[in-house]
Formats: sequence, C-alpha cells, structure tokens
Amino acid sequence: MSEAALANVPLQPGLLAIAAALLGIASLKDIAVRTIPDAVSLGLLAIGVAIRVADGNELSALVASSAVFVMTALCWRCGWLGGGDVKLVTACAWLVPPSLVPTLVLTTAVVGGVLACLYLSLSWMGRMTSARICSLRPHSLAGRIWRVERWRINRHAALPYGCAIAVATLLTLSGR
Repeated sequence: MSEAALANVPLQPGLLAIAAALLGIASLKDIAVRTIPDAVSLGLLAIGVAIRVADGNELSALVASSAVFVMTALCWRCGWLGGGDVKLVTACAWLVPPSLVPTLVLTTAVVGGVLACLYLSLSWMGRMTSARICSLRPHSLAGRIWRVERWRINRHAALPYGCAIAVATLLTLSGR
C-alpha cells in the first residue's frame, strides 16, 4: 500500500477508545505499583495487529516493532527501562502506522524527558517542604499518591515510564 493510501486507512473509533482505555490502565498501574500488566500489552498488540492486517501492512509493522523491541530490550538490559515498558512500547508500535514508529519513539523520549524533569522538580520541591508534607496525613487519593511518590522520589525509585509511552502513543495517533 502506498504512503498516501496508508494515511487514509481509518482507525476505528471503537478500537481507538479501547486502546486509550488500555493505555490509561497501564499508566495508572505503573503509577500505583510500577508494573504494567501483560494483559494490557497483549490487548494493545491484538488491536494493533488487527489494524495492520486490515491495512495490509503487517510485514512493515513487524519489522518496525521488532526494531523497537531490540532497541528497548537493550535499554532494559542497561537498567534504563523496565520489562513492562519494553512490552508496552513494542505493542504500541503496532498501533501506529509503520512510517510513524520513529515519531512514536522520538515522542516517547521527549515525553519521558518531561516526566523526568517533573520528578526532578518534585524532588527539589520536596526537600524544601519535606517536614511539612511528611507530617500531614493525606485523606484524598491525590494526597496519598503525592505521599507515595515523594517517598519514591526520595529513594530515587524508577519513573512510571509507562505514562510517557501512553501519552506519546496517543499523541502520535492523534497526529496521523
């Protein structure tokens, strides 16, 4: 299929809504316990494969997602990404047209950089107000999340990079 024809293949709104919901689940789970369920990645992979088979571009998608897998597996090996992140971004590579996979990777890196900057600023803010925040007993969900994240930031724990992958995927899909 030509590049112009690929751009005209519609992404079914129902599939996009399911993919967005799965990406939301991955983000929330990653924030809560720093894991991404395999079922989410498998669901996104199934949706992506169905889309690529429908547009007749499954071979290009396989090559692109394999390249993403190899690249992110090397990052996992170096300790820069978690295994769930590798599976999630590889599955997301099937969701976008193969020609947009480099955009997905670049957008993920940029959004991940913004996430890292946010966590660095929270770390800096936390040192300034640590005693006051730690003495409060938060009653709201947001307050509890803040307290747990502060604890993780103080211990230099991993970032919830699944959030960056989810946002980057949705941005890439919306820009197609």
